[in-house]
Amino acid sequence: MILPAFQYHQPQTIAEAITIANSCNGDFDFVSGGTDLLPNYKERLNPRANVISLSGIKELYEISPTKIGAMARLIDVENSKILRERLPVLAAAAAAIATPLVRESGTVGGNLMLDTRCFYFNQTWFWRDSKNYCLKADGDICLVVPQEKICYATYSGDLAPVFMTLGAIFVLEGPDGRREVSSEKFFTHDGITRNVKLPEEILTQVIIPNQAQTLRANYMKLRVRDSMDFPVLGAAVATDLNERTIEYLKIALTGVATTPLLFDEITYSLVGDQLTEDLIDAVSEDIMSRVTPYRNVAFSPQYRKAMIGVYLKRMLRGFLPVY
Repeated sequence: MILPAFQYHQPQTIAEAITIANSCNGDFDFVSGGTDLLPNYKERLNPRANVISLSGIKELYEISPTKIGAMARLIDVENSKILRERLPVLAAAAAAIATPLVRESGTVGGNLMLDTRCFYFNQTWFWRDSKNYCLKADGDICLVVPQEKICYATYSGDLAPVFMTLGAIFVLEGPDGRREVSSEKFFTHDGITRNVKLPEEILTQVIIPNQAQTLRANYMKLRVRDSMDFPVLGAAVATDLNERTIEYLKIALTGVATTPLLFDEITYSLVGDQLTEDLIDAVSEDIMSRVTPYRNVAFSPQYRKAMIGVYLKRMLRGFLPVY
């Protein structure tokens, strides 16, 4: 497929990128690595007349245990010696994304801002025409949950649940200045709007609290082909244990809803409890029971739901002390 025509902008600073965006009257997209946006453009999925590249903004490439720039390439996160030592879960999660070739171009910001996916959306123009399109592109009804207000396409980014369990903060910069948004409040329940970022704002960096380096964390993903596919379920867990006593516990999921899901209402109540086999079974089953995946990506909702419990039990048992 051939890309549609658009004007390509290459700003060198954040301020310049914001100025260009303001001049486009809303008809633009920011692009980082382009590994998701440009394939969508080829399928004529919501292309814009202007594409503003962030690749020339050098300040967005930083990688450290407390700050990761939005333009940091996934391959660099994967291979970062300091992240492997202090935040190995981030390096491992980055290594699980797509293929080595895609990770050479794909970025942290691009994975966080990943467009939602759906059987009815991620198709050719001819296929979508046969279904009379959908709410997310060219139509007016969501074909997953038929109605005219909310798109039920699934969020499939890998890094978001990991950052959420680590308590990360996302930094946005736009015409009205800089603001910081907690990762747990960044995403919104709509496959079209997806998050609280305003159109002219840029996700510039992720701030990671120092406490994250003291946590034990893990990420597991389910996908059709382990070598390349998007997650149809991703589970992240981060904890701090004093022997078996839970001092911190966060659990997040991706690939099962319109947003990544965080379960603080469950895990907060477990602080001070002992991490036992019975507790692991109970919390895993409780979280699994609260999730309703939709039939709009590969693998059935029932299988994806069951695997939530399997993955959480595996990861939580991996944190149990060995005597």
